[in-house]
Amino acid sequence: MREDLITMTIEPTTHDLGGFKVHRTLPSRPRTMVGPFIFFDQMGPAHLAVGTGIDVRPHPHINLATVTYLFAGAIDHRDSLGTFATIEPGAVNLMTAGRGIVHSERSPSAERAKGPELSGIQTWLALPEAQEETDPAFEHVAAAELPVIEARGVKARVIMGSLWGAAAPTTTYAQTIYADIALEPGASIPIDANADERALYVAMGEASLDGMPLVPMTLYVLRPGVAATLRSDRGGRVMLCGGEAFATPRHVWWNFVSSSRDRINQAKEEWKAGSFPKVPGDDKEWIPIPEVPKTVSYP
Repeated sequence: MREDLITMTIEPTTHDLGGFKVHRTLPSRPRTMVGPFIFFDQMGPAHLAVGTGIDVRPHPHINLATVTYLFAGAIDHRDSLGTFATIEPGAVNLMTAGRGIVHSERSPSAERAKGPELSGIQTWLALPEAQEETDPAFEHVAAAELPVIEARGVKARVIMGSLWGAAAPTTTYAQTIYADIALEPGASIPIDANADERALYVAMGEASLDGMPLVPMTLYVLRPGVAATLRSDRGGRVMLCGGEAFATPRHVWWNFVSSSRDRINQAKEEWKAGSFPKVPGDDKEWIPIPEVPKTVSYP
């Protein structure tokens, strides 16, 4: 590891969810957040059997915003606000939990009929303390609405924030940068130093940073203030994420994020008691609260 470029590397924890795997790099023991990003999952890539699909039953969130972004496939989103939205590659779903929301994610029937593809990134953003208990909300930004920078074999889509002179229309609550960078063989792009905290993640293919090879499915936390060049010799797909450093820590337990452990404990009891709102059109089943969750912050 080049310490002049990288402050930390985070290897994924991999979970097999039956038919597909997720690779999780945040939260982790060495680090909980990069900017507002507090959860970073790569889903797939996978091709599921005909007639099957993903069925993430209704479950709750508080004090965070989820960001879903796909490389391939489609997912139907339903939530307790009454939202129904299908996300497809290149678009973004931003769901703000605030004081509390419940949602489900399932493969559309058309995808099940042909055997669904699943490939993408799901992240969570911690909300600033003043907005943790904001009203829940949902926002779908179509692929055509997100700026794309194309130059010399690079196609970089700005998902959130401002990068390379372009700004995404996606709502942000704290200063946030997020981009999907597709590199053809031999292509390169500058990674500027204009955020408190930044990280790179090779989702597919191959890439290097100032000549240092980047291992796929590993989160590389960049040294603050250092600019560098991202390059791929054989072609690759890289995510850039980050933003402002939070002054106060966030706690994670299962699907709950908050600056207050007491608030998380309250949410646990509310979910057990069935007092969260229901999801219209998907209210017959739900995910029970786990005894030992797979997603936690440390310590």
